[in-house]
Amino acid sequence: GDGWLAEHPEAEQITRRYLANLHGLARQALDRLNGQEAEGGDAGTMESPRKATLHEQRLRVVLDHLKGSGAESVVDLGCGEGKLVRMLLQERQFRRILGMDVSYAELAKAMRRLHYEEMAPKQHERLELIQGSLLYRDARLTGFDAAAVVEVIEHLDEDRLQAFERVVFGAAQPGMVIVTTPNAEYNTVFETLDAGAMRHQDHRFEWTRAEFATWAERVGQEFNYRVSFASIGTEHEGVGAPSQMAIFTYET
Repeated sequence: GDGWLAEHPEAEQITRRYLANLHGLARQALDRLNGQEAEGGDAGTMESPRKATLHEQRLRVVLDHLKGSGAESVVDLGCGEGKLVRMLLQERQFRRILGMDVSYAELAKAMRRLHYEEMAPKQHERLELIQGSLLYRDARLTGFDAAAVVEVIEHLDEDRLQAFERVVFGAAQPGMVIVTTPNAEYNTVFETLDAGAMRHQDHRFEWTRAEFATWAERVGQEFNYRVSFASIGTEHEGVGAPSQMAIFTYET
């Protein structure tokens, strides 16, 4: 797996399947992928810092852009189990945080992991978690400085993207929208993916860099947003980085 497995979005699942029923070896393999010393190693050896996963890198890049924007209110659209929400809560800059997901099960998981019911009153005042769809206008999404849409659009049918655009860029209209999605060109680096296959069974599409840029630029023109692009993860010659990001800034 050298050179590709550590950054694969399903690294843990691939490792456990390959080392099925050999849990100790699986744990050691995952530790090595993460840059840690395997259990039972030399106690006197200094452990290497764990290498951030692609998902962790992605969230950190998004958080840095949100902080740099000066935003004080952020909505995480498709918040899942709340990993980005947790990071936002750790930053005093963000006075109002809304996490929305279509899945009640994911929201329940987020509440447990964030200890939502036991939060201190001041923290609780900053955060709200709601169930909702990105395909229908929702007044609760308006009035935010910024929105994060992290690895979400590829789970929507392409013919429903215009509804998503109207909801987020048209109706909610935050000052900044950050969208990340897989870079389909990078899939050739993942040796476990068959040609033409996508990274996750629930993905409806995965775009090349040119396809993503075409979509983002059209959305920017239609809804009056300036667009810039960035890569996330280690660049690979000829195919770019594993994730791609568009930063939309509303032009007043």
